[in-house]
Amino acid sequence: MRNATTGRHHDAAGATHDLDTEHPNWEEIYARGPRWDIGRPQPAFLALAASGAVSGRVLDVGCGTGEHVLMCADIGLDATGVDIAAAAIDAAERKAHERGLNARFLRHDVRRLAELGESFDTVLDSGLLVHVINDEQDRLAYLQGLRAVVPSGGRYFVLCFRGPRSDSGPRHLVREDVTACFTEDWRVDSIEETTLDSLSDEDGIPAWLIALTRT
Repeated sequence: MRNATTGRHHDAAGATHDLDTEHPNWEEIYARGPRWDIGRPQPAFLALAASGAVSGRVLDVGCGTGEHVLMCADIGLDATGVDIAAAAIDAAERKAHERGLNARFLRHDVRRLAELGESFDTVLDSGLLVHVINDEQDRLAYLQGLRAVVPSGGRYFVLCFRGPRSDSGPRHLVREDVTACFTEDWRVDSIEETTLDSLSDEDGIPAWLIALTRT
């Protein structure tokens, strides 16, 4: 059992820069408990970790209450999670302390990843991409930040909702949406059909598991 050491700050400049806090309001969502907060890692990411694909220094973007960060910490990896919601970060830190795991959680805007001033061998993204892909400016900022923190040869694993496209609610992506995002500085290694476990969907939500390598 490892001792819990958690650290929270805003960003490299000491300031917070929020994503749209009205649509959606992340603090309210985490206060009432989001449907994706299932209290354990997503099976697709758990299988990746078990296979050894998740390695080195790990960053979980939009980490929520920290299950994937804690999954990595539990197998001895140096794991950091970032999320804009203070309520999510607080819950993640409590879990780390209760489980005796060494993990780091930062309240930080995912559009400003370069301001972390760090590099990571593996980045995990469970559901975040669908929230930034609709706005071109947010998408470009997020992808630019990823390129800044992932060195050549680093891996990026994404779980996101699978199409058909929907007019309301979180964006469901078709294969072309995914490949269009990663035409520069990334190699798409695989795009596989899977499901996301959810508290409100007994059979899970159709999803893509995407594996990319930074070139």
